[in-house]
Amino acid sequence: MSAFSANLTHHFLIAMPGMTDPNFTRTLTYIAEHNDQGALGIIVNRPIDMTIGSLFERVDLPLETEGYSEQPVYFGGPVQTDRGFVLHRPAGEWMSTLVVNPEVGLTSSRDILQSMGTRGEPVDVLITLGYAGWTAGQLEQEIAENAWLTVPADLSIVFDMPPEERLVAAMQRLGIDFANLSETAGHA
Repeated sequence: MSAFSANLTHHFLIAMPGMTDPNFTRTLTYIAEHNDQGALGIIVNRPIDMTIGSLFERVDLPLETEGYSEQPVYFGGPVQTDRGFVLHRPAGEWMSTLVVNPEVGLTSSRDILQSMGTRGEPVDVLITLGYAGWTAGQLEQEIAENAWLTVPADLSIVFDMPPEERLVAAMQRLGIDFANLSETAGHA
């Protein structure tokens, strides 16, 4: 058992500059679930070359409401990159939702897209293709190896800021400037 045992559900992971996995270089990841079986999250600052409008065309759903069509779809992580995930608030009631807390959920069922297309709900959404997953103890080990910084999540960073500002904003919650981070951990 590692010395680190905090529950990181509803936290951000900030990739350290020394992160060697190209999937996670300079990423901000929202952790939707963390327990003794592992962790699941989505990267929230890596838009891909696809809009929500084009995603709706691809999955053959009408998008009759305003506000979504030009929003980007994001690379959520290297697992199941052919599958969509919607981070949204409020959590609501959908067919397949991981309820993080009453304020936010992560949904993978088509009914949330149908609601977005016809009713414009939920308003606050971030759609990814893929997710990030860790096996039991893996995330704790990576944190112990200084691969990540953690900070409690602030959903206004996800839903109210442009993607290129999210990593810096999360760092500022820790009082750290990304430019001052070293690639190696210091030990006093």
